[in-house]
Amino acid sequence: MTPEFVLLALVVITALAFDFTNGFHDTANAMATSIATKALTPKAAVTLSAVLNLVGAFLSVEVAITVTNAVIRIQNADGSPKPELMADQGHGLLLILMAGLAGAIIWNILTWLWGLPSSSSHALFGGLIGATVASMGWGGVKWVGDGTQLDGVVGKVILPALLSPAIAILVAMVGTRLVFKITEGVAERYQETSFRWGQIGTASLLSLSHGTNDAQKTMGVVTLALIASGYWTDTTEIPIWVKFACAFAIASGTYIGGWRIIRTMGKGLVEISSPQGMAAESSSAAVILTSSQLGFALSTTHVCTGSILGSGLGRKGATVRWGVAGRMGLAWLTTLPLAGLVGAGMWFVGHLIGGPAGAFVVFGIMALAALYMWWQSRANRISHHNVNDEWVDEKDSSDIDVPVSGGVH
Repeated sequence: MTPEFVLLALVVITALAFDFTNGFHDTANAMATSIATKALTPKAAVTLSAVLNLVGAFLSVEVAITVTNAVIRIQNADGSPKPELMADQGHGLLLILMAGLAGAIIWNILTWLWGLPSSSSHALFGGLIGATVASMGWGGVKWVGDGTQLDGVVGKVILPALLSPAIAILVAMVGTRLVFKITEGVAERYQETSFRWGQIGTASLLSLSHGTNDAQKTMGVVTLALIASGYWTDTTEIPIWVKFACAFAIASGTYIGGWRIIRTMGKGLVEISSPQGMAAESSSAAVILTSSQLGFALSTTHVCTGSILGSGLGRKGATVRWGVAGRMGLAWLTTLPLAGLVGAGMWFVGHLIGGPAGAFVVFGIMALAALYMWWQSRANRISHHNVNDEWVDEKDSSDIDVPVSGGVH
């Protein structure tokens, strides 16, 4: 077993570990509203979401191909591979991937500890961009494509990040208003019962769409590592074993359930009813599925949070906790640059030590940081037993009871 193969194996293991954290970090995207309205029990919700994430991962490869081709500039202008990346069976590129993944995992677990639904996707891209800039300078990042299509980081990552939450808020707000307008005069208890059944369907569709988008990002990273090592050459296809491994990793993480983030999205942002939940889930699924087919590596967290916020804005008299929303917004703005800084720092550590030993040190630092944050979480444990408890947040005591009069406030 050569040192280069060991390094490749370590990168693949780390990528699957990120995929696992992506799963439990983003379970809330699909199931927070269904759990909050009691359309599904917490354990049933995460089980259903895990199965559908698994299935959804096999429905498309467009996002995976985006990650493989649209972030790191691995070729020169003439199409030849960059020698500094591909030497020694791709050691340079593998170290970039290792450092970027470590930065993404640390940020994912930190925001999970805080209960903040930040973007796993932006953590991944931030980590990869930071490690790439540290290694190759700003020119090492593929910011734009060839000028004839939306490509590169700007077209495939940054623009969707800016547009998708706004679109989701608008669609969910309009959908919620239509739902309440159509059902005006129907007793609330009948609304809740009927829409809870509808929520099961829309939450299932959302879980399926999450699998088509987020599982593929790790597929793209693993495929890029295989290309760097010479074990794969096709930049337009994904090896079948990579599809299975990434699908099972994200499904396993989803089944674990990121209860801290589920609680924030289900109880902390909006006091949500079943009609609102169904409108939010339908809006999110429509935006994510459309983007997946276009190859846009958007943040499913931004879309789903935007839809929940839009459902609050669309319901007359609803309560939106703007303090919680503000903390989420701050996490959104800082995810990509802070994950990038961690990724860059990890690259410098690995590069300084050199060889596979450097990658092992990066892996060790990441593992110790993750274990420490998990230990810290035990002081205030959130599980399926207390995820639906009443929301109490001293930081938001000033706006908990401020309703959205007329739908928008």
